[in-house]
Amino acid sequence: MIKRLAIILTIFHLNIAFAMEGMPSMPNPVTIMNDSVADIIDPPNTAALNIMMSALSSLKELRKSDKATPENIKTLIKIKLMPSIAMDVSTELALKKHWPKLSNQQKNLFQQYITQSLMKDYAGILGSYEKLDSVSIAVDPKVKRKNNKAIVKLIITLNDDPKPINISLKMIRSNQWRVYDVIFSGVSLVKNYAAQFNSHIKRKGIDSLVAKIVKKLK
Repeated sequence: MIKRLAIILTIFHLNIAFAMEGMPSMPNPVTIMNDSVADIIDPPNTAALNIMMSALSSLKELRKSDKATPENIKTLIKIKLMPSIAMDVSTELALKKHWPKLSNQQKNLFQQYITQSLMKDYAGILGSYEKLDSVSIAVDPKVKRKNNKAIVKLIITLNDDPKPINISLKMIRSNQWRVYDVIFSGVSLVKNYAAQFNSHIKRKGIDSLVAKIVKKLK
């Protein structure tokens, strides 16, 4: 179960949850079409399914071809996953009330830190996942929507396991749908980062946390 959960959590970076109305502002959906047309052409449930299936299928093919080297897995992550993750939104949510206090340079540092942390975790866990014979993903048709935000529930079965994995992807659309959080059993990846940051800030202050992030990046 731990391995099955690990592969899913590493796929998205990624609540007891952040309210959707508390989301940071984002650009309006694609300006060349209105929302009703956009939902037909690019619905969030289809985007979520494509992102997940593309990443898992690529990993399966690397394993089948015996080419799942650490370097190739890192390349898979960069090409298949990172462009589909709204790192800017995730970072802002993780720092939430502290975000306005940071300079643009400090905000960029935190985004770099979360990105590198995810890359490292993804590479390590995906590299250790040796068996991926089959992948089945179903989408719950009941998608929660509010303007350019959505919550999509996926039911994932790996290697014909009789116990599927249920996860929720929080997504946001600017020019495309991207994932900004993953929720499993009421716990989110963004909330985990927020807890780490808040704990340090409470004990030593925001400046100490920034210094720690700079040191880790170096």
